[in-house]
Amino acid sequence: MPNDTALKPVVFPPREIPHTVSPGLWTLAWRRLQSDHVAMISLVIVAAFLLMVALSGVGLLANDWAKEVGVNYAPPSFIGADASDASSGGAPQATAATGPTPGSAFNSTVIDPIGDVIAQLQVGTAPADTTAPSDDAPGDDAKIVDPLADVMADIKAKADQRAIDTRGTASATPISDERQATLPFGGDKWGRDVIAKTIKGSQTSIFVGLAAALVATFIGTLLGAFAGYYGGWVDDAANWFYSVFSSIPYLLLILAVAAVLQQKGTMTIVLILGLTGWTGVFRLIRAEYLKHKAREYVQAADAIGASNARKMFVHIFPNASHVVLVQLSILTVAFIKSEVILSFLGFGVPVDVVSWGSMLNEAQNELILGKWWQLVAAGTAMALLVTAFSLFTDALRDALDPRLKGAAGA
Repeated sequence: MPNDTALKPVVFPPREIPHTVSPGLWTLAWRRLQSDHVAMISLVIVAAFLLMVALSGVGLLANDWAKEVGVNYAPPSFIGADASDASSGGAPQATAATGPTPGSAFNSTVIDPIGDVIAQLQVGTAPADTTAPSDDAPGDDAKIVDPLADVMADIKAKADQRAIDTRGTASATPISDERQATLPFGGDKWGRDVIAKTIKGSQTSIFVGLAAALVATFIGTLLGAFAGYYGGWVDDAANWFYSVFSSIPYLLLILAVAAVLQQKGTMTIVLILGLTGWTGVFRLIRAEYLKHKAREYVQAADAIGASNARKMFVHIFPNASHVVLVQLSILTVAFIKSEVILSFLGFGVPVDVVSWGSMLNEAQNELILGKWWQLVAAGTAMALLVTAFSLFTDALRDALDPRLKGAAGA
């Protein structure tokens, strides 16, 4: 009799097939960035500057940058006080070059050119004996009057007001009762701390760079998407507009727009840079849309009835977002340097706002007097941020390059 058990099929327990998910573009990019030590150090520096800008914006850092805490041109602490300051116990000296002492009113240096002559003439024509009037003594009608008295009074008043405005709205600025002979990294001509000014200046310069880069990236992305997707007359019109802007040298263009507007302000600089710096983003985004609009996934979206707006910004844009991000980083660096140039040339921020450009503008006059610390502080901060941002942008561009998917970390 045959054995029934030998004829039964052997049933193996079900084996679970491992399910693996292929890493996406951003995951691969982050892995490449982590393997690049220079990129990570640059990212930490950029993040530290952004945190400093945020703290300064909410008033937790360098909120009293305009406070006059030191003597005029206070040297850094590691150098020591000047001999003149040491001999006077660190007290500020009121001179025409350094300005008034703290707590005192501002005295204008405007001098009446004929004031002394008029005074001498008035003394010389006064009668010697006022008790015995004489026919030869001049009466009230013969009194000599300074013809420039009213004009010079008006000029002095305007000079006082201009000096107060130049000092950064000094009427609302608290002045310390006792000024320090030295500051950690020196003071400017009004005795304000250079480190506090550098931190506050970084808020203005970095905000202008980021905001203008966002405006330029938005305009370039929008125009490039429409031109690359629709083509035809839309592409021709956008390319004509692009050719007009790109035919003018960029620095000359922003200087011309700034000179025409004749209005200083942070938002004005943002608009000037944003409205003139979108051409590079437009060219790259247009090329990406020309490449992707013929891909299979876009044709499949068209087959299921997706609208043009959905195909442009839901299907194609995520595949071109890495280009937008890299261009945003590049424009931020470029616009920070452009703001510094505009403020240095006098087309940038107003006198009551501090930025790295305005600090360099002040430092050029201080350098003649041998006061180098404001120039070093602003220049070092700008060089550190721009270098770190540039290195991080280069690493980000390499990490987001689809051709590097087979590299380390993929």
